[in-house]
Amino acid sequence: MATKNPVSDYSESSIRVLKGLEPVKQRPGMYTRTENPLHIIQEVIDNASDEALGGHCKNIIVTQNADGSVTVEDDGRGIPVGLHPEENVPTVEIVFTRLHAGGKFDKGSGGAYAFSGGLHGVGVSVTNALSKRLEISVWRKDDKGNGFHHLVFEHGEVVEPLNSMPAPKDGKKSGTRVTAWPDAKYFDSSLISQVELQRLLRSKAVLLPGVTVTLNNAKTGDSQTWKYDEGLRGYLTEALAQTSDGETLIPLFEGAQFAGPDTEGFAEGEGAAWVVAWTETGAVVRESYVNLIPTPNGGTHESGLRDGLFGAVKNFAEMHSLLPKGVKLLPEDVFARVSFVLSAKVLDPQFQGQIKERLNSRDAVRLVSTFAKPPLELWLNQHVEYGKKLAELVIKQAQSRLRSLQKVEKKKSSGVAVLPGKLTDCESSDVTRTEIFLVEGDSAGGSAKMGRDKEFQAILPLRGKVLNSWETDKDRLFANNEIHDISVAIGVDPHGFGDSPDLSGLRYGKICILSDADVDGSHIQVLLLTLFFRHFPALIKHGHICIARPPLYRVDAPARGKKPIQKLYALDDGELVAIEDKLRKDGLKDGSWSISRFKGLGEMNAEQLWETTMNPDTRRLLPVKVGRPGHSTSSARFNMLMGKGEAAARRAWIEEHGNEVEADI
Repeated sequence: MATKNPVSDYSESSIRVLKGLEPVKQRPGMYTRTENPLHIIQEVIDNASDEALGGHCKNIIVTQNADGSVTVEDDGRGIPVGLHPEENVPTVEIVFTRLHAGGKFDKGSGGAYAFSGGLHGVGVSVTNALSKRLEISVWRKDDKGNGFHHLVFEHGEVVEPLNSMPAPKDGKKSGTRVTAWPDAKYFDSSLISQVELQRLLRSKAVLLPGVTVTLNNAKTGDSQTWKYDEGLRGYLTEALAQTSDGETLIPLFEGAQFAGPDTEGFAEGEGAAWVVAWTETGAVVRESYVNLIPTPNGGTHESGLRDGLFGAVKNFAEMHSLLPKGVKLLPEDVFARVSFVLSAKVLDPQFQGQIKERLNSRDAVRLVSTFAKPPLELWLNQHVEYGKKLAELVIKQAQSRLRSLQKVEKKKSSGVAVLPGKLTDCESSDVTRTEIFLVEGDSAGGSAKMGRDKEFQAILPLRGKVLNSWETDKDRLFANNEIHDISVAIGVDPHGFGDSPDLSGLRYGKICILSDADVDGSHIQVLLLTLFFRHFPALIKHGHICIARPPLYRVDAPARGKKPIQKLYALDDGELVAIEDKLRKDGLKDGSWSISRFKGLGEMNAEQLWETTMNPDTRRLLPVKVGRPGHSTSSARFNMLMGKGEAAARRAWIEEHGNEVEADI
């Protein structure tokens, strides 16, 4: 008699719900870096830094203990310890055990933190989840005087409930001390990089003028203290002296601009502080922060600084007629030799991922650019000699770029096919920069033409759906006008998987499929991907094919607290739910915001299309990759989906996977 295989038993009991901190323990890499425990310690340091940023803390002390634990102590206000009004649990316990809880969500005028780094709401709860033991001591003033409170966790669970007592009269009055023993099983190495930790703490001191940051090592007895009163300028000067052999071309340019109560478009207090230097030789130094959180992968605030610097230098060069004939400046010419330290303050920053290494907030481009450009432009016009030196350096960069471009410029021959009449081409011929958007429909093509950057973005509108070319011979492809126009526009002839095509005629570094965010748009994407996979596989192999991702929804949120009226965009239903959840956490009531669904790209005006889908600084462009182009598995799947004689196979596949589809009606 055959026995039932228990592994294949799929019932109600098979569904497991992860509770509390279990998601972090199951997938730690989704919430932190797992190379070593530095990031979970940084979460505790960030909390102390947020207290200092709010003006409530003057000392941050980090101690590496002999037993492998790390202690972070500050003299801030102390984490609240009373019962939470909704949860009826000590608030300090909630902070360390709930993934989406903290003072950073409260952005109203009475919020605990107007500007903070921990906006994802995971923070120290991740530290707790990935530690064998975690002890918290809180000194806090209340109506009864100075109190001392102690709480202990093991593996994220309370083992010593909150114990409160009067604080010693000769002791500390307010602050928080957290000691964590990271659990080595979650990390590749249990050793924290001393260089990275020192750099992190030093940067906190730089960005918090007047705050003393100390690192103690109990094993070695070493101690280091950082306190900067001159802020960013001293930091960059010191960093350049250590890493660069080039002298600064002009005196370091520093500035700081923040929105006031009447500044239109930005919340009060939003803005940036920066210090910038240009060197002719040597390494460049580039560091950026958002609300004291390091962003080593940059993001939209760095893009805003680049745009602001470029605008100021370009205007200065044009005003003084310094540009040689035929030389056109680009942002990368101004940015190529720049070193900077940028510290942005953004009320509600959106980061890429939980570890916050890159800022994604679209508003940050405009925020930093708006505040950085006028002061530099004014300074250059007040110091014309220095401005001319800078313009000379930037022009050299542009000329060098143009010379390298000419070396690889494609041969122009009278035998080349005439470009399609409906192609709106770009001005640049630099394939490292140029992009072409294959746009669904003339209406969307019109918005794309008006919204694009004509310097490097071309538009080719497609009328109707492209031919299913899976079973079309390459010799007969050009019988279809749309495919003919695509091939001629991109400058590459059709080829097969085993061919070695000539890509020297390629006219665009990125070929972007831009279609509606609905079922029809997805169908057009599939037809174009079929074309490229079957007849232009080398373009996919070399990373030239991309899919632009326009939003499906726009959410108009009313002003709240310091935050002005917002326009938020969601790619899909999942992002829409996340945006609505966040608006609720920000204190808005259901119905106070409005949701618009874009029926097609033609409904988006040029500005919206540029901001959400075409601007390299704020868009989300999806590169198309295939593990092994031409591999039998990929070809078999395409054949099943697109082959004319594969109706039965498609039907079987749909019946097998149909329950996984969400209908878009």
